[in-house]
Amino acid sequence: MRAAVIDEHGEPLEIEDVAYPEPGPDQVVVETEACGVCRSDWHAWQGDWSWIGAGVPEGQILGHEPAGIVSEVGDDVETLEEGDRVAVPFHLGDGTCPHCREGRANNCESVLPLGLSEYSQGAFAEAFPVREADFNCVKLPENVDFSEMAGLGCRFMTAYHALADRADLRPGDWVAVHGCGGVGLSAIHIAQALGAHPIAIDVLDAKLERAAELGAVETINGADVDSAPREVKTITGGGADVSIDALGIAETCRNSVNSLGTRGSHVQVGLTTGEERGQVDLPVDIMTMQEIDFHGSFGMPLVRYEELFNLIAQGTLEPGKIIGETLSLDELPETLGSMDEYETVGIPVITEF
Repeated sequence: MRAAVIDEHGEPLEIEDVAYPEPGPDQVVVETEACGVCRSDWHAWQGDWSWIGAGVPEGQILGHEPAGIVSEVGDDVETLEEGDRVAVPFHLGDGTCPHCREGRANNCESVLPLGLSEYSQGAFAEAFPVREADFNCVKLPENVDFSEMAGLGCRFMTAYHALADRADLRPGDWVAVHGCGGVGLSAIHIAQALGAHPIAIDVLDAKLERAAELGAVETINGADVDSAPREVKTITGGGADVSIDALGIAETCRNSVNSLGTRGSHVQVGLTTGEERGQVDLPVDIMTMQEIDFHGSFGMPLVRYEELFNLIAQGTLEPGKIIGETLSLDELPETLGSMDEYETVGIPVITEF
């Protein structure tokens, strides 16, 4: 089968013929119908995250935002069969650790990130295997489109968990979103849909225009102002209730914290680059005196999918609105490379393999 493979970090992915996966006893193989192209794929391709022991090796097949059809089923799998339509969250849990048993599989003690571990080859391919398939595969409603669901395994559900669970977003809250890539635009749409007032901050007008279309009540081009946090505080009359760093560089992290009012909540969604290596200086005294909360947010518990599907069925959430472009597997290397300059608007989705 065809797959996009890292032959060398930072060099264009190679489209190669590789062996079709065979399922282990607890696994299924899923034929990929759609897969989002995420900035996390770009990080892995660049060789980032070695500082937390999470770098991927050369020879890796990336891709962690898939939706597809089960094509083969392992002998011990009980709840899935060939032909089932599924989405797969990127954080593949073992289903047995204390966090998994408590409904927090995104915090699994032995998590294997799909496409981001040599033990879990990804979905930039015609097919991919899924560990502990009974636990990790989420059956899709028949009325949803595969391409709409492609971001549901990572960016869209990550934004939902960050706002609804980690920040405890409430109607009427002011939400500052720093960085309007796929997860940032998802956060804008979700915040607006849940009754909050999102403010979009980026340095590219095209992304800010898309954010406005998705519900941003105000937009700020960080390249055109002296201080994005000051602009947020002016708009909100004192500071945002919730602020998200959806990019993961030192500037956006600090700007997010500094955009908050007293007792505001910062949520860190973006992972850092080789420049920060996981370390960012923060205004700790201000955070202490204003009782500002700092939350990390990683993926979403699997038990929250039913709520997401209900909101999608009601028309409250429309993940398809975040799709920026559809492309073929052959176009992936160029699209991934364009993320060097943050050029993609919305979620690019591969629909031809």
